[in-house]
Amino acid sequence: MGRFGKAQPTRRDFLQAAAAAAAGLGVGGGGLALISSCGDPGTGPEPPQRGSMPQPLSLGIGGAAVAARLEAGAATDSGRWLFNGVMPGPTLHGRRGELARITLQNNLPESTIVHWHGALVPEHADGHPRFAIGPGASYQYEFPIVQRAATLWYHPHPHHRTAGQVHRGLAGFFTIRDDEEDALRLPTGEREILVMLQDRDLGIPFAYAPTTADHESGMLRGTPFGNGVALPGLAVTGASYRIRVLNASHARVYRLGLSNGMPLSVIGNDGGLLPSPVEVEDAWLGVGERLDLVLDFSGAQLGARAMLKSLPFTVPALAKAGSPQGLELDLLEFQRVAGSAPVTALPPILSSVNPLGSPARERTFTLSSEVAGHRINRLSFEMERIDLQVRMGEVEQWEFINNSVLPHPVHLHGTHFQVTGRTGVRGGVFPYEGGWKDTVLVMPFETVRVLVRFDRYQGIFPLHCHNLQHEDMGMMLNVQV
Repeated sequence: MGRFGKAQPTRRDFLQAAAAAAAGLGVGGGGLALISSCGDPGTGPEPPQRGSMPQPLSLGIGGAAVAARLEAGAATDSGRWLFNGVMPGPTLHGRRGELARITLQNNLPESTIVHWHGALVPEHADGHPRFAIGPGASYQYEFPIVQRAATLWYHPHPHHRTAGQVHRGLAGFFTIRDDEEDALRLPTGEREILVMLQDRDLGIPFAYAPTTADHESGMLRGTPFGNGVALPGLAVTGASYRIRVLNASHARVYRLGLSNGMPLSVIGNDGGLLPSPVEVEDAWLGVGERLDLVLDFSGAQLGARAMLKSLPFTVPALAKAGSPQGLELDLLEFQRVAGSAPVTALPPILSSVNPLGSPARERTFTLSSEVAGHRINRLSFEMERIDLQVRMGEVEQWEFINNSVLPHPVHLHGTHFQVTGRTGVRGGVFPYEGGWKDTVLVMPFETVRVLVRFDRYQGIFPLHCHNLQHEDMGMMLNVQV
């Protein structure tokens, strides 16, 4: 697994890595691109003060006689809108086989509804925009937890208003556990860390006033936030940590890596555990995607620091002033403090994932961003229109073709899928995209193929771009199972 090393790259390394960005989707090469924010003594200004990143409060949702209560309302400060008055919203904890019961109370000045992103739930519990409730109203969710252990999340999903509500603070984690994951004895308690990544404007972090450029490319800002805190930091002891990372930004694509050049040990993604642990130097994380990491800090000296970064990359059409896509960002600083615990030894096999097999039919979805707006197959979302029908239990191959200059993270409600192919600048399927996914990043001029099977619930489930501005502007279709 990835170890917390002590060596820091030099300023020369930084310049070499910056020069390595090439035309097309350019990325820095190898370990030289993994630059510590601390730098060498005397080579630059002091790094900014890091804020202590809190862990979310917890809320059980299964097995209780009374439904768990989520209240969406305005905070008394900073213009934030929050679930239960906290940011992130309380982490919902469920277990496979339990019955989840949740009451949503809307205390906002506008309509809302909550979507359980990555959860396999019946149509009425999925948070489709047509189920949005008005101010003062409540909505009752009840559904069995039928899926494997995974890191999910929840957020509002009203049409035209999702971006503004998420931006003001309405989002939280939803974790599911099961016996298979328990048997692995992964780090838990204080060594299990939830990280909600967002990029914001440091001066007015929660004010939502998108510009014309924001509506085109999606809102991109220059200050990284973790769990609602600007420039977050985390104290770690000499032990293994499980780091569950969520991209809850508007449009920002992250390319995760460690400043000390050590690999990331990835054990899971959207749909839960990978078949086996994988070690990678960097990992792409589109909006809505999650990665489950295990990092070993036992080799670090007291006081040592390392940074979880978003490594630089270039999207030529978006190379502009401000905070462009591909901007290098220092996301979360780890600092070694006193204390230790036994290091977690990861087994070579984590889980069993059965391939979906040969598809019964194929479909193509063209993703476009033009003067007319953001579209899928040239269609803009209409609440009651059925855009495609699929048969329950039938395997299909879906091909997402991005012929635009913008990244499009594609999210499907109601099921999970398996990523089987990618062509374009980034090449094939990444090892951390194995197993089950509910969101896949399709970069400019890429084509991504997935195998899909709906085998739980009939009904109408959205397929949409998870760039929040694109989604609000109609880059979404209705899939009827």
